[in-house]
Amino acid sequence: MTSNFPSTFLWGSATAAAQVEGAAHENGKEDSIWDAFARVPGAIANGDDLETAVDHYHRYAGDVAIMKQLGLGSYRFSTSWARIVPGDREPNPAGLDFYSRLVDELLGAGILPWLTLYHWDLPQALEEKGGWANRDTALRFADYAETVYGTLGDRVKNWTTFNEPFCSSLLGYAAGVHAPGRQDPAAAVAAIHHQHLGHGLAVNRLRELGAEQIGITLNLSNAIPLDANDPVDIEAARRFDVLQNRVFLDPIVTGAYPEDALADLEQFGLRKLIQPGDLEVIGTRIDFLGVNHYHDDQVSGHPDDSGADGHSGATERETRSCWIGSEYITFPSRGLPRTAMNWEVNPSGLHKLLVRLGREYPNLPPLFVTENGAAYDDVSEDGHVHDTERTKYIVDHVQAVSDAIADGADVRGYFVWSLLDNFEWSWGYDKRFGIVRVDYDTQKRTIKDSGLAYARIIADARTGIPAQ
Repeated sequence: MTSNFPSTFLWGSATAAAQVEGAAHENGKEDSIWDAFARVPGAIANGDDLETAVDHYHRYAGDVAIMKQLGLGSYRFSTSWARIVPGDREPNPAGLDFYSRLVDELLGAGILPWLTLYHWDLPQALEEKGGWANRDTALRFADYAETVYGTLGDRVKNWTTFNEPFCSSLLGYAAGVHAPGRQDPAAAVAAIHHQHLGHGLAVNRLRELGAEQIGITLNLSNAIPLDANDPVDIEAARRFDVLQNRVFLDPIVTGAYPEDALADLEQFGLRKLIQPGDLEVIGTRIDFLGVNHYHDDQVSGHPDDSGADGHSGATERETRSCWIGSEYITFPSRGLPRTAMNWEVNPSGLHKLLVRLGREYPNLPPLFVTENGAAYDDVSEDGHVHDTERTKYIVDHVQAVSDAIADGADVRGYFVWSLLDNFEWSWGYDKRFGIVRVDYDTQKRTIKDSGLAYARIIADARTGIPAQ
């Protein structure tokens, strides 16, 4: 592969608290919405739960040693709100202490901590007060951010407010595929706005406290009409672009909702949610934008069941479409290879997305690819894990990032998803994204071929030698 990575380019990997920590009710932690959701019959494949996950809570030191072995420059992790402020009461010193020890372990290994405050695990106590459909939750989020900063702000320089609010609003409150499992489009739209507000309030609070780098991570895609000359497909792609991308990007980057988003979501009350001053808070300056990308999307407005949107969940439990007000849109197959998640593999889509963002948003801050990876079924032989498809996926997408930089995209880092096999939300433990395999019975870690390949990419990029 060719390389256009500067010497300052940041190489990392990522996890999320709910997916890896376990210790779901230890040392003061109480239910998050995912702990509660896992008890709903049929919500999670195989009835899996988060009680043990991959035991990162107890095994973090060994996991950091693996990160160092791989040559990671940064580890992107999330803090659990339900561990730090359990039951929506006072802060939990034991919860804060865990993250303090983790940060110290990372710094001792020469690895930059990259902290995400919210990766979908709202305290269940707050959900019972309305969750993200309740405006007050945004205010609580800013207080939670201040609590975390009070313990870690002397050592953590990079702060992400939210990870993928698309999922925690539309999948959690409209489709019911994710926790809390609600199926109420108006609540989903309220969740979108209140998470935006919580983001802006937290950015301002963290900046007042002295945080150096603050941003947000969005999962973004390309909206590609099946027939670029068909008005029905063009309109379907526009509607997809609103719900996947612009209703999240525009308020944060430009300080305003797109007019077509306001019109599309009028029936669900978006305009009525916006109070004076909200958009100024939401549009407050950020220092970076995290981009999560796994696949892009061909879209049609005609019936077509040859593909899938990737958000249907893992069980037979009844759910709804996340494309509220646009439920008719379909996702025709392009005949591309697919991952174990049934997601199309199209590395050029990542290149296109990164270049397009810079062109369409002149005031865009620097970009970091904060998640990119693939689930496949691994083959284990002689103590090794041969994941040829995942290895190729990572190599090809890293090349796409390099090409995007050559074409003018201001991309400053790449985090592969995920460091470890883990709890994959409604799929439970059925899908493996890790570059490190976890034996769920013994918790043994084994670096996969993809992890070894990623380590070589990092080493070669640092020496300026093109990877083979």
